[in-house]
Amino acid sequence: MRKLWVSLAAVVVAVGLVAFAAPAAGAAEALVNTGSPPSPFPQNKQNEPSVAVDPMHPEVMVAGSNDEIDEPACEGGECPFVQGVGNSGVYFSFDGGSTWTQPTYTGYSDRTGTPGAGPIGTLPHYDTNGLVSDGDPALAYGPAPSGNGFSWAAGSRLYYANLTSNFATRRNEYTFKGFEAIAVSHTDNAAAAAAGNASAWSDPAIVTSQNQTSATFSDKPAFTADDAETSPYFGNAYVCYSRFQGEGPGVTISFSRSRDGGETWSAPIKLSRHNDPRKPPDRQGCAVKTDSEGNVYVVWEDVIKNRSVFEMARSSDGGATFAKPTVVANVTDVGIFDGVRSISFDGIAGARTSSFPGLSIANGAPSGIGAPNTIALGWSDGSEGLNHEHALVQLSGNRGVTWSAPTAVEEPGDRPDFAFIGISPDGTDLYTVYDAFVDPFREDTTSTRRFQGVVRHTDVSGTTLGATTTLYRGPLGDSRASSSNGLIDGFLGDYNSVAATNDGWVAVFNDARGAAVCPAIDTFRQETVEGVKGAKPPAPGTECPPTFGNTDIWSASGADPTP
Repeated sequence: MRKLWVSLAAVVVAVGLVAFAAPAAGAAEALVNTGSPPSPFPQNKQNEPSVAVDPMHPEVMVAGSNDEIDEPACEGGECPFVQGVGNSGVYFSFDGGSTWTQPTYTGYSDRTGTPGAGPIGTLPHYDTNGLVSDGDPALAYGPAPSGNGFSWAAGSRLYYANLTSNFATRRNEYTFKGFEAIAVSHTDNAAAAAAGNASAWSDPAIVTSQNQTSATFSDKPAFTADDAETSPYFGNAYVCYSRFQGEGPGVTISFSRSRDGGETWSAPIKLSRHNDPRKPPDRQGCAVKTDSEGNVYVVWEDVIKNRSVFEMARSSDGGATFAKPTVVANVTDVGIFDGVRSISFDGIAGARTSSFPGLSIANGAPSGIGAPNTIALGWSDGSEGLNHEHALVQLSGNRGVTWSAPTAVEEPGDRPDFAFIGISPDGTDLYTVYDAFVDPFREDTTSTRRFQGVVRHTDVSGTTLGATTTLYRGPLGDSRASSSNGLIDGFLGDYNSVAATNDGWVAVFNDARGAAVCPAIDTFRQETVEGVKGAKPPAPGTECPPTFGNTDIWSASGADPTP
C-alpha cells in the first residue's frame, strides 16, 4: 500500500454521482468491508482487494484489502499514514459471498486521533512482533499440515501475505533490515478468526528479510499454495514480489517458498533478467500459480528493448530452481497515452493504473485428478490507444510453450481497468472482473469520471474461448470522489480479484458508489496540474461532503451460468 513509486500525476474532476445499474440475474452483490465507516476520510478508504475460496468448503471465502479504518481523520488538509497503524483489512463470508463480516481485534490503532492500543479492523499480532501490516494483500487456501506432510483431511489453511514495515522508528530497534518486507500470516480456523479471536491467527512470518540490506524495499506480493493432491509438492506455499535495492540496478522479480506451512521461507531467488544499471527496468507486479503436476509458474511485467512484455519463469522442482524466463505476451500499458505521468486512466490528476498480469491455472484442485492444466493469462491493454482499452485473455495448454491469440473479453463500450481473471479447476469456465470506465479520459477536473464493477463469463474448450456474457454490472461511481492521502489525485489501487470453482465464482472489486465528489478538491487538483503557486489542499473534514473518499470493496458472486 505504501508504494515505492507514487503518482504525482494528474487531477480528478468533480461532480456528483450516479446512475445505478441492476446486477444481472443470478448474481448476488454485497459490501465486503462491513466494519469500515462511510466517513471520515481516510477511514472510509479501501482498495486493492484479493479473494480466496476454500476448495474443500467453497461456501467459505476470505477477502483482504488496503483498509485505512484504523487511521485518524485528516487534520485540515493533512491526511498522513500514522507510524505503527496497520492497513491490511480482512473479511470473511460463510455463505458463498452473500454476506461478509469484518472482525475487530485489538492492536495499535489511531481511530480516535490518539495512537495506542485499541480496536483494529486489520490483521492482528503485527505490533506485538515489531511490525506494521502495510496492505497489498494476497490470499490463498492450501491444505493444513498433517504429520510429515499436508492433507485436506487435516483441514484448510488460509494464508494472508502482505507488505510489512518496522514498527520501531530507530534502526537499532528494527525487526528486519530494509524499508519494506513481505510477511505471511495463516489461520486454520476461519470461523474463529471471523469471530474476532486473534489467537486463531499465527504470528506473521517475514518472507524477505534474508540477506536484506538497509536499502531493500519489497513490494507487490503475489501468493499461491499448491492445492492439488496429485502434485508431488502438495502443500508448498509460494510468494513472488518486486524487490528494490536502493541505489542498485533497479528492481528484480524475486521468489520465495515455504515447505512447512508458512512458518519459514527460503532465501529470495531472482527470476528476472540481468539489469543494465544505466537503464533500470520498470518492473512491477507478478503473479504465481501451480498446476496439478506441481509445476510453478511466475509471470511478471518487464521491459525488453524498450518494449513492455510479460515474461514467465517455470519451476519443475517445487520452486527450488527456475528455467530461464521467456516472453509470453506483448503488453501496452493502459494510461501511457495520458500525456501527464503515464499511469493515469481516468484523467488528469486521476487514479493511477497499471497492466499487471492476472494468472490462473485449471489444476483440478482440490484433488488434481483429470486436470487440463490450462493456463489463463489476462490483463488490461492499451494497444489500440487511449479510450480504446481492452481486457485481453490468452490461453496455453502446454505449460506456456505456445499461446492462443489475445482475445478481448470486455463488454463493448467499456474501458476496462484492473482486469483480472479466474479459470475453473476443470478448465471449462473463465471469469473476468474489471472496473469499467464509461467516460473517456478527461482533460479537466469538472467532468464526470464514471465507472462500475463488471464481471464477465466465457466458456472454454481446451484453449479456445467461446462466447462471453456479462454476469454483473454494479452501480456507477465517480473516480474523482476517490483520493490518495496526499489529496492531489484519485486512488483506486492496483488490483481486483476473482476466484472460480467448478460450480461458481466470486469477484471483489473497488467501488465508489458511496463516495461523493468534492468540488474544493477538484479545484485544488486542477490548480496543481496547472502549476498554480500556493495551491493548498482543502480540509476534507470541513470543505468536502462527509463521504468524500469513500471507496469500498464490493463482491459479486453466483453459480456457473453454463453448467
